[in-house]
Amino acid sequence: MNKDNLEITELTEAFDDVDFPRLERSLRHPRTLISAGLSIAIGVATVLACIPLFSVLYMLIIRGGKKLSTELFTQLPPTAFEAGGGFGNAIVGTLVMVSIAAAIAIPVGVMTAIFLAEFGPQSKTASIARFCAKTLTGLPSILAGVFAYAAVVLATGSYSAPAGGVALALLMLPTVILTAEEAMRMVPVKMKEAAIGMGCTPTQVAWKIVLPTAMPGILTGVMLAVARAAGETAPLLFTALFSNYWFFEDGQSQLMEPTASLAVFIYNFSGMPFENQIEMAWAASLVLVLLVLAINVTGQLISSRTKTR
Repeated sequence: MNKDNLEITELTEAFDDVDFPRLERSLRHPRTLISAGLSIAIGVATVLACIPLFSVLYMLIIRGGKKLSTELFTQLPPTAFEAGGGFGNAIVGTLVMVSIAAAIAIPVGVMTAIFLAEFGPQSKTASIARFCAKTLTGLPSILAGVFAYAAVVLATGSYSAPAGGVALALLMLPTVILTAEEAMRMVPVKMKEAAIGMGCTPTQVAWKIVLPTAMPGILTGVMLAVARAAGETAPLLFTALFSNYWFFEDGQSQLMEPTASLAVFIYNFSGMPFENQIEMAWAASLVLVLLVLAINVTGQLISSRTKTR
C-alpha cells in the first residue's frame, strides 16, 4: 500500500467515530413542512389557473365543433331566417386587416427598437419613445379604433380594411417595440465588440450581428402582437365595420369598402335570437381560437429553428 492510500485509510478511520447529523429530510422539520406546503399551494394555484382556460376550450369544442363544415369556410353569412351559411368572408377579412397591421407595425417597431437598443439608448428621444410605448400597452383598444376612425375613416369617407389595419397596428406597435428592444439588449456585448474590432460600422453591427442574433425574441414578440390583433373587436367596429360580401368580387378587391372580420362576426351573431346564427358564432369562436393558436405555434417553430442555426 502506497503512502497516499495509507493517508486516505487513516482519514476514513478517523471519521468513523464522528457522529454527523443525518442528511435525510425529515417531515418533522419546519423547513421541510413549509417547503412541502408551498409546493402543494403552487400546484393547486396552477390547476385553478388552468381551469378557466380548459373550460373555455371545452365549451368551444363542444358547442362550436358540431357546427364545423366546409360550408362555413366557403359561404357568406346567412340572413335572419336563412339556414346554413358560413363566414368565409370574415376569415379573409381578418387575414387582410392583420396583414395590413403587420406591414405597418413590424417595420416601424423593429426600426424603433434598433434605435432604442443600439443608436440612442440613453438619449432623451429614447426615453420619450419608451414612455410612449409603455403607455400604449395599456391603451384601451376602443380608443385605438376612435383614433383610426378620425384619422382614416373620416379622411377617406368610408369604413375600410386599411382603417382597420391602422387601428390594429396601433395596438401591435408597443408589443413589437418593447419585445424587440429587450431581445436586442440580450445580445452579448462581446459579439458587438468583436464586430467593431473587425471594422464593422454601427449600422453593420445592427443589421448583421444584433438583428440575426435577436431574431427569435423578435419573432416571439411579433407573433404575440399578431395574435392580439386577430382577436380585437372594438377597433374594427369603428373602422372596418362589417360586410356580408366577399373581399374580392369579380376579380377586384373591395379594399376601401366595409370589411368583415371574425371578431365582429362573433359580436354580431352572438346577440341574435336565431339558433343558427348563435351556433355559427360558436363555430367562429372556435376557428378564431385555432387561428390564434396556429399563429403562436408557427412563431414558436420559426423561433426554435432560428435558434438552432
